[in-house]
Amino acid sequence: MPLDAICLRAVTNELNNVLAGCRVEKVYQPDRDEIVLQTRGGQGGPRRLLLSIAAGAPRVHFIDAARENPAAPPMFCMLLRKHVQGAKIAAVSQPAVERMLTIELDTTDEMGVPCKKHLICELMGKHSNVILCGEDNRIIDALRRVDGDLSGKRQVLPGLFYRMPPAQDKHDPFTVSGTGLAAAASQAEEGQTLDRWLLSQLLGFSPLLCRELSFRATGDAAKPIARMTDENRQQLGKVYDDFMSYVEDNRAKPFLLTKVEDGAVFDFTFLPVTQYEGLMNVTQADSFSALLAAFFEKKGKAERMQRRTGDLHKTVTNARDRVARKLAAQKKELAATHNREQYKRTGELITANLYQLEKGMNKAKVVDYYAENCPEVEITLDVRLTPQQNAQKYFKLYNKAKTAEEVLTQQIEQGTAELDYLESVLAALSEAENERDLAQLREELTQSGVLSAKQTRNRKLRGKPVQAKPFHYRTSDGFDVFAGKNNLQNDLLTLKTAFKSDIWFHTQKIHGSHVILVTDGREPTDEAMTEAAMIAAYHSRGRSSSLVPVDYTPVRQVKKPAGAKPGMVIYHVYQTAYVTPNEAEVEKLRVE
Repeated sequence: MPLDAICLRAVTNELNNVLAGCRVEKVYQPDRDEIVLQTRGGQGGPRRLLLSIAAGAPRVHFIDAARENPAAPPMFCMLLRKHVQGAKIAAVSQPAVERMLTIELDTTDEMGVPCKKHLICELMGKHSNVILCGEDNRIIDALRRVDGDLSGKRQVLPGLFYRMPPAQDKHDPFTVSGTGLAAAASQAEEGQTLDRWLLSQLLGFSPLLCRELSFRATGDAAKPIARMTDENRQQLGKVYDDFMSYVEDNRAKPFLLTKVEDGAVFDFTFLPVTQYEGLMNVTQADSFSALLAAFFEKKGKAERMQRRTGDLHKTVTNARDRVARKLAAQKKELAATHNREQYKRTGELITANLYQLEKGMNKAKVVDYYAENCPEVEITLDVRLTPQQNAQKYFKLYNKAKTAEEVLTQQIEQGTAELDYLESVLAALSEAENERDLAQLREELTQSGVLSAKQTRNRKLRGKPVQAKPFHYRTSDGFDVFAGKNNLQNDLLTLKTAFKSDIWFHTQKIHGSHVILVTDGREPTDEAMTEAAMIAAYHSRGRSSSLVPVDYTPVRQVKKPAGAKPGMVIYHVYQTAYVTPNEAEVEKLRVE
């Protein structure tokens, strides 16, 4: 979801309450599309304010961790340090109903004379920008300069006077009444839905808000205008008035929407949405900054890892599909060998009836001594062969089918293990968090023959390689729990690192991580066992399911067969727990 103007109003109010009176202590530019202002004073002590105009994710909010900065600061960062560093933040405001905010700064000019400057953040998709203006509203510089070649309507260049972005042909929602909106809806073109019509009429409203208004008014998030009743229109006016009162009274609260099925972040908003009816979890955050940081961090992390894992995912998926096709063909061939006994039986019947058969016959009726009541059956013969040769032909077909069954059974067993292994690698790819994890996966795939050494040669990390580490958790009562991120780590955890008395967890017949509960010679509590089982379910393909079966047993019961693929083990003595993964609870146990 874009940070719409209505939600930005709440963000701006929050930032103003915290930042007014603070000083800009440091300025950083960790990325070409990001500025970080480190402030001091005001509420909560030192803060880091992120100004991001990244494509698809323009926003302004506080961040906790420092970003890695380039060795040499970019030119715009140097300019901001000259003009903004040391300035006092007078206010943070939002001009009208726009997706932009202004940081008003009290500072001094080159001569030490007090003056005001404005740092304007335009959060408008691909047109987003950060612009520094002087007291006379003249542009000092911008993170993205816009000349006449890029825009014929509005240039953003040093020395020009700052002009607001072109106005949209929409209505200011703060000047529209519910009655007026309902009346306008009755005159709207019928070939559209209510949410799309609201989006075209109201300034600063996002698609999510328009769908929510439609749902609250009509029970349908995409109600066709043509099917609206007078009651729907009256309810629309009431819902709209209630909604605007909620906004004007500054009752907005930060809410994060995550998918029920897999816990993935979906959207964010400033009111508890009702349109998804059980498909989304709606969780209130501590602040709008915390909301935006959580949403974009998770969304950005998922997108970054998706880009990084793209080549590996494609390679492994292709290998998996190739093995699956080969397996399907082998199983079909195996099914064809199941009638081999009929070949043997026909050969024996021919042998038993040689006295009545002659070369040149294409079929013959013989007595089937193997069947009850010895009925006559018809057998097919090759006219080019003698009866003895026909019998030998059927015996050869029998022997060939028997040999094929033995070979195919072995090949199918190997192919099934290979397919299972490749599925486990795909599961491990979804667990990768950084380049070290991917490097270890490439190493594993090279050892397994899925990747060639040439494919990984240019992918090695610079400098001394740092070994990827498994996930580390600590239960509520102090037991350490480790979960492997890939099959090499799974083997290392289970077969090398863990003690025989530690407890091993793994989802039953579901691909996932090996999880080790470290006992240190103690008897694990029921709470520790339950939390370790939940961690195992969370780090598996059953993450989005409920009541996931998780097997657990002492490590001494887990064995690795000779020649088995990485991560493949066997165990026979075990118990099973049924748990429902909960991302929030698992993350609480995480040890950084």
